[in-house]
Amino acid sequence: MPSTLDIVAAIGLAIGGALGLAGTFVASAELRETLWTIDGVALVVATALLTMKYQRQGNDWVAAGFLTFLAGESLLLAGNAAGLEASVPSYVGGISLWAAALVMVSAPKTFAPWMRLTAVVAAVLFVVSAGLILWGAPLLPTSAPLPAAGYPFLVLTFIGWIWTLLKPSR
Repeated sequence: MPSTLDIVAAIGLAIGGALGLAGTFVASAELRETLWTIDGVALVVATALLTMKYQRQGNDWVAAGFLTFLAGESLLLAGNAAGLEASVPSYVGGISLWAAALVMVSAPKTFAPWMRLTAVVAAVLFVVSAGLILWGAPLLPTSAPLPAAGYPFLVLTFIGWIWTLLKPSR
């Protein structure tokens, strides 16, 4: 039976994945910022709980990865209300930390190979996006194909983490 903290973390990941993805596709700036703020808070709570879970298990790499994800998500939250254009500096920092976090969480064999693969694909897409922005490409958080191509892989990774949290122990 999953613990209450595992359930809360899973709910946070689900809210974060769903509202984060939804916010990418809405036309209204106010609605997007609202969805992304709720998404960000849910992900900060979820990754804080996951940091504690994996630290208690002695899995320092994974715990540090979730802590790094929390830091990245906090940067994204900080720029959220500024609007798309003004949020780009904190966005670049946030997705760069997301990429590092996804690699850190996926380096050990804690999660299933498919989850580790989706995390690494998302990380690569976020690093490329951050690099393009740093070198002058006029990309916004909603731009396609990059960085938008990374979001589905991130959400698939969240789904895997949720499954891991909620699956019955054997």
